[in-house]
Amino acid sequence: MISNLEKYKNDLAKLIKLGDNIIYSFQFEILPELKEEFTKDKNKKDKDEYLSAIKKLPCLSNDYQKWYSESIVLLSFLLPDRVEDFTDLYKKPKTKRKDITHENYVIEDALIGLEVSRTDYLEGKKIIADKKAAFPKFQQQLNILKSVENRFESTLFDIKQLVQADIFDSELESAKELNKKGFVRGAGAVAGVVLEKHLTQVCENHNIKITKKDPAINDFNQILKDNSILEIKDWRFIQHLADLRNLCDHNKKIEPKKEDIEELIAGIEKISKTIF
Repeated sequence: MISNLEKYKNDLAKLIKLGDNIIYSFQFEILPELKEEFTKDKNKKDKDEYLSAIKKLPCLSNDYQKWYSESIVLLSFLLPDRVEDFTDLYKKPKTKRKDITHENYVIEDALIGLEVSRTDYLEGKKIIADKKAAFPKFQQQLNILKSVENRFESTLFDIKQLVQADIFDSELESAKELNKKGFVRGAGAVAGVVLEKHLTQVCENHNIKITKKDPAINDFNQILKDNSILEIKDWRFIQHLADLRNLCDHNKKIEPKKEDIEELIAGIEKISKTIF
């Protein structure tokens, strides 16, 4: 079975490749004359092949959002200290900008096609900031993502969480087998322990101390919500998973069903791969 370390390496490679292609797409969008420059000395066949390749490049307005969202998840886990730098290059500042300049123009502005200009009596219309101002910021984002590659090779890279994630995957596979063989309560109990361990790790990742002696899923869930780590939808989802787990551990009057445990395991797999 492929390890989580290999999964992250593969995901990173795909994101870097997509980012490199978006760079080309971005360049052709802000500098359309490049198409002519690159094709002017080519014969018709080579020119047609080149233009066809350009058409297959990712679309900046659509594919960038997918790339950005997936990159954030990867960085949050592997290079959390650079997440803020990464997002600042995309997002508009929290404080309202007095003026939009070439320096504070961000990728979010480019995606909505924002152009800031000034009309001068003598010079006419002068562009202050447009998509061209966002291009170096996307290059910076891509460089931040590429720097993750070095962490995989670095002796300073802490693989504890990746190893732990492999263990969690193995334990969830065991829970699935127990459920298939009819040991429904046991399967739910094993899955519930995985969720507790993962939420414990999330608290450690964010330096959140748990004061309760024997915290349960709902205790972790609440403190993560109170510290703004969880969004409301995730908090409610984990509450639901806790209810399913409690059917196995505490509620002896209602017998849990196989379908309940399948839902519990699938939910834990989702949480363990998206919340860090």
